[in-house]
Amino acid sequence: MSTDPLAQISTRQTRQGEQADPRQQLNRAGGYAFGQDDFARLHRFLTLGTTGGTYYTSARELSQENAALVIDLARTQATAVVAAVLDISLSGRVPKQNQALFALAAAAKLGDEEGRRAALAAVPLVARTGTHLFTFAGYLEQFGGWGRGTRRAIGNWYVEPAVDALAYQVLKYRRRNGWSHADLLRLAHPKTTEPVRRELFDWIHGRPDDLSALPLIAAFERIQAATDVTEAADVIALNRALSWEMIPDRFLNEPQIWEALLANGLPQTALLRQLPRLTRLGLLEPLGSWARIVADQLTDRARLRKARVHPVDVLVAQRTYSAGHGTRGVRTWSPSRPIVDALDAAFYQAYDAVEPTGKRTLLALDVSGSMGSPVSGLPITCREASTALALVTAATESSYEIVGFTSKRMFRDTELTRLSISPRQRLDDAIRTVSELPFGATDCALPMLYAIRRKLAIDTFVIYTDNETWYGDIHPHQALRQYRQTSGIDARLVVVAMTASGRTIADPSDPGMLDVSGFDSAVPGLISDFSR
Repeated sequence: MSTDPLAQISTRQTRQGEQADPRQQLNRAGGYAFGQDDFARLHRFLTLGTTGGTYYTSARELSQENAALVIDLARTQATAVVAAVLDISLSGRVPKQNQALFALAAAAKLGDEEGRRAALAAVPLVARTGTHLFTFAGYLEQFGGWGRGTRRAIGNWYVEPAVDALAYQVLKYRRRNGWSHADLLRLAHPKTTEPVRRELFDWIHGRPDDLSALPLIAAFERIQAATDVTEAADVIALNRALSWEMIPDRFLNEPQIWEALLANGLPQTALLRQLPRLTRLGLLEPLGSWARIVADQLTDRARLRKARVHPVDVLVAQRTYSAGHGTRGVRTWSPSRPIVDALDAAFYQAYDAVEPTGKRTLLALDVSGSMGSPVSGLPITCREASTALALVTAATESSYEIVGFTSKRMFRDTELTRLSISPRQRLDDAIRTVSELPFGATDCALPMLYAIRRKLAIDTFVIYTDNETWYGDIHPHQALRQYRQTSGIDARLVVVAMTASGRTIADPSDPGMLDVSGFDSAVPGLISDFSR
């Protein structure tokens, strides 16, 4: 080994614990990765959130870091922030709206006049449910409370939709986060010339008069006063718009009630969330008629699209239901096989149709210790989400290999192992296989080094990681360049981010590298288009 310290300096190969490029920043794990521009970081925040934190950063720290960015952008580029919020929210690209509502509230209170006007105009588009509106109202309080424009925007939420649609929201989401509709009406003072809407406002304020023009409100009152299960079920049968949230708690563990709701057509999101209850009540027995009907509804692509069901919501439902117990394990059930199979199929159905690329693809899953952190506060880990997302791509491609990678000596003689998982397996089985792998430090250069060592012909590397790489003797972007040189293939690299940190292993100046965040239905198609 040379004793000359200058002989250790290279622009072709640099240890990940050292800066290889002036644009790189120190990550939480002690390695260096490329920093992102502000709007790339905003995109990650909006799509991934910060509820779960990361392996190296608490949810509070990550939230403060991202909130500071949002506040700064809201003050300086509010109109652009609103445009980003609308793009992500309206396309159904996130399982939770909290991040979008937070950014919208910041723009509404901190932006310039044009930005504030754009943010307030976007309120009914982003706050699509009563819960969203209550959450938005809470964020507004954090940024300075209510002004004339704010009151008008909240008032419009109650004035613009059809009265029947508004009544549904008022009943389904009656109170959240310390807010009620009566609170918001008192603060907003919306004006209306419609007698029926005025009657609805009076009912919200506790001054009911004539409910004949408000059939859903009248049905709600009747079911609240019902004295037995049969009477309550009859009310549901006659009023298809009654949702389970409108049913008194005393009836919610009665099979007859849920049969009536199922007969009316339980909305897709509610159906996913109520599968454990329906199973405990004996309605989803494998040979029963309801199991067949529910399985068909779960896999109905049109229903999934209409309800804007996010694939992650299906994945969470599949993982929870297959486990036979909730996250706290208090309530248990015996999973029904047809429902487990239907959820497996529904996950793939929730994604847009993807055109196969015909490219030789290496799907590389970071299985290091940091990937055991939860995704956005959801009951799934980054490891599990990355496995599921990789299988969606694998389901469309004919030439692919899936590998898992972590630090040296974790897989006996190598730090990377081939994974014998495929879309033909049950999703929960494939996830379990990856979840049980040994784990260590993070080295995101390993997939490229593996391809170099084995002389593999790879057109596209897809790495699913939290970007907290730090362990290796060469940076990932340097390893990709070495692979291109040794193989003669102009290979591409797609980095799928699992957390809302502000760093990436993809070199932003290299057109053959792409950084992706989120797990929405557009991601596999985006990867396919870039690869092709």
